[in-house]
Amino acid sequence: MSIIIAIILFSIIVIFHELGHFLLAKANGIKVNEFSLGLGPTIFGFTKGETTYSLKLLPFGGACMMEGEDENSTDERAFSQQSVWARISVVFAGPFFNFIMAFVFAFIIIACVGYDEPVVSGVIPGYAAEEAGMQEGDEIVKINNYNVHFFKEVSLYSAFHAGEDVTITYKRDGEKFETVLKPKLSEETNTYLYGFSGTNEKVKPSFGKIVSHSFYEVRYWIYYVAQSLRMLVTGGASVNDLSGPVGIVKNIGDTYTQSVSNDGYFYAFLNMLNWGTMLSANLGVMNLLPLPALDGGRLVFLIIEAIRRKKVDPDKEGMVHFAGIVLLLLLMVVIMFNDIRKLF
Repeated sequence: MSIIIAIILFSIIVIFHELGHFLLAKANGIKVNEFSLGLGPTIFGFTKGETTYSLKLLPFGGACMMEGEDENSTDERAFSQQSVWARISVVFAGPFFNFIMAFVFAFIIIACVGYDEPVVSGVIPGYAAEEAGMQEGDEIVKINNYNVHFFKEVSLYSAFHAGEDVTITYKRDGEKFETVLKPKLSEETNTYLYGFSGTNEKVKPSFGKIVSHSFYEVRYWIYYVAQSLRMLVTGGASVNDLSGPVGIVKNIGDTYTQSVSNDGYFYAFLNMLNWGTMLSANLGVMNLLPLPALDGGRLVFLIIEAIRRKKVDPDKEGMVHFAGIVLLLLLMVVIMFNDIRKLF
């Protein structure tokens, strides 16, 4: 049951991404040949109007296949025949819809359980925070140039900048203070600590703060993905640390099972939404990367066209995207191999 729920969640996120492409294509009068969930052979499908809607064998991925998207077409409603700005809107809509979904999921979570304020609940003797005079009740508002709205952002920033000195801005009795903290390696946890802790209590916010902090929650996950990619590029992480669909579905399933067992179905539902927020923001960011075959790669060519006011040679663009697809498939094979290896 847990695996089925994980696959359903993963499928909803993917189909919502493709729905963004689909709706903007329809809004721009572009002919959509097929709208599908999954990959591989078709299990079930039906045609309504000019579009075939289908369910594929493999429950990962999806597609919105438009006339003239990857091939030459003289149809006046083909993707390739539309204005550059119409095509940009269609391509960008997929990732943008992922950010919308992440916001909606975050909104539901925060409305139900609130959020963790970035307030110090205590300082640890012998660490930088104590030496700097920080106290219980201080509200962290900024780490270096990063504005803080949740206490978990402090932990995340520390994880991605382990061992680095940081400038902490905090409030006490309405007044702002600033101090530089040098993190110290904890022998117990083998992690660098600033020397202050936060509370586990959640704050129930007003409607306005639910809205604003839902945006901050999406930003939190975007930052998480961006910093993870930075570590991958700089060597702080490796391809072996990545998880693909198999690993993600397993982790979601494990979370669901543990949540139902320990906290009940309501909190299991909220944990699924939390996974959904992270994955949807992740998919949005990843698809905006300027890499061939991804939405970001297509946007690069479209932006070049908008600047030059002249289309890039379709054959050359097609070759670049084909090479990108081959490399992406090879990467997916490696990641899937790692996922399966971790299962055993």
